[in-house]
Amino acid sequence: MDLGIGLPTSGRQADPEAIVRVALAAERAGLGAVWAFERLLRPAEAVFAGTDQSMPLPDNNALVYDPLETLAYVAAKTSTIRLGTSVVDALFHSPVVLAKRLATLDRLSGGRAVIGLGQGWMQQEFDATGIPARRRGAGFEEHLAAMRVCWGPDPVRFDGRFYTIPESEIAPKPTGLTLLAGAAAPAAIERAARLGLGLTVVVFAWDQLRQSAETYRKGGQGPLVAQVNGLITDRPLDERMPLTGSPEQVAEDLAEARALGVDHVFWHPFDGDPDEMVGRIQQLNTY
Repeated sequence: MDLGIGLPTSGRQADPEAIVRVALAAERAGLGAVWAFERLLRPAEAVFAGTDQSMPLPDNNALVYDPLETLAYVAAKTSTIRLGTSVVDALFHSPVVLAKRLATLDRLSGGRAVIGLGQGWMQQEFDATGIPARRRGAGFEEHLAAMRVCWGPDPVRFDGRFYTIPESEIAPKPTGLTLLAGAAAPAAIERAARLGLGLTVVVFAWDQLRQSAETYRKGGQGPLVAQVNGLITDRPLDERMPLTGSPEQVAEDLAEARALGVDHVFWHPFDGDPDEMVGRIQQLNTY
């Protein structure tokens, strides 16, 4: 297991100099990866696709830098640390365009890209991109298949229900691209395993992480990444989510996560100091 950190790409922390500073500090500290995420917009009221259920979005989702441009920028400033997305919502992009962008990032970074792909959940983002939310599931599978065709030998061709690629030469081809699926529901996790993807999950509770890991490991062979939307603090917490709290508390949690088969854990310090978090994550290596 290795550890990582989310870059300051959103909200008041979003700043090009801070992004590079944190990425370089993470690389010097020996962390495994830095991460970015995608959010196209922050509506007045975010609604779950296909439902009437709404969810307030935090202020840090008002400004979010594009993850792939950000990671390409970071790739030019770093040399060894992996560059991850958790996640890019594939359905909001043409498979040909996204395949070229991911392959370009992978080639420019020397094979360091670790790309988490999601299906999207917010109805307003589907509306803004002109994609029906009902395309999730089968449409995601076809999108992935179309991108994999783009990365295969030329000439490539794809004739699907949702996407068509005429016989063509498409380049560049990736050299070390690692693909993950951002998933939470058991059916989506099973799909990730069946499609040969790794898995990235946001951790809220131990029971949820255990169930996700168990479901995925029944058939999945790829990396299992745990995202923590919380902080490592300077003192113990009485009430806390998994993998948050003091370094001592988090070190104990990491042992349990490792036993579940988790390969990588990273923290998104949305409400914390990312520079300080790099030091606290590095400190975990002493436990």
